Amino acid sequence: MDQDLPAIANMSAITISREYGSGGGVIAALLAKRLQWQLIDHDVVKQVAQMLNISEKEAGEYDERIDSLASRIFKSLRVAHPTRADIIEIPSSVDSHAFYKARTEIIEGAVATGHVVIVGRGAQAHLAQRRDVLHVRIIAPLEARIVYVMSRESLDREAAHARILQKDQERTRYLETFYHRHPSDPHLYDLVLNTGILDLESVVETISLVLERKASRLSLPTQELGPGVGLPRYPGQPEDYWPRK
Repeated sequence: MDQDLPAIANMSAITISREYGSGGGVIAALLAKRLQWQLIDHDVVKQVAQMLNISEKEAGEYDERIDSLASRIFKSLRVAHPTRADIIEIPSSVDSHAFYKARTEIIEGAVATGHVVIVGRGAQAHLAQRRDVLHVRIIAPLEARIVYVMSRESLDREAAHARILQKDQERTRYLETFYHRHPSDPHLYDLVLNTGILDLESVVETISLVLERKASRLSLPTQELGPGVGLPRYPGQPEDYWPRK
């Protein structure tokens, strides 16, 4: 990678979006180590807690989620006992929008510093217009993810499956709520990789290569980018093209 450093130095960040149990977190850590970049993952929770003067446990309740634990309990009670007058809402010390704002400030500050690998936290949507950021999505077949979570978290099959569904749903709701995008939208990413096929080291190698290639094109104007640049016209009309009469 030493010969690639001059080009890669022009890139500010890599965002890693991942299906739960696809190995995305491990890939991000390996990638940060390989590039000698800073990993922005669970430390975001600590930084947000400090900014909002709340505990890390409470901050963790908001991490890539919408509702706090207290509000979810309150909603459950309202559904179970809709006529009870003695059930009152217990306000949280901070709402999800305040947490979102604090987290985006941390992400923007990290990108401004440069050379960071950001795991989740809606960064692929928040930084979508930055050409100096590489956006990666890590996916895997559900069965492979169940086996991964069972092994990594010592869960039985049913519990692993439930955890995958819960985490994926939380991340989807977060992105849809604050960015009106779905995490599976391929247009959010420069690269989508399937760890059901590729081993994690090969994924890291591939991301590093694409990072270099994207970095080498940063100086090009936007009109010189795209699949049609530099290609000759078809010698005739495509066979499946019929002009309107």
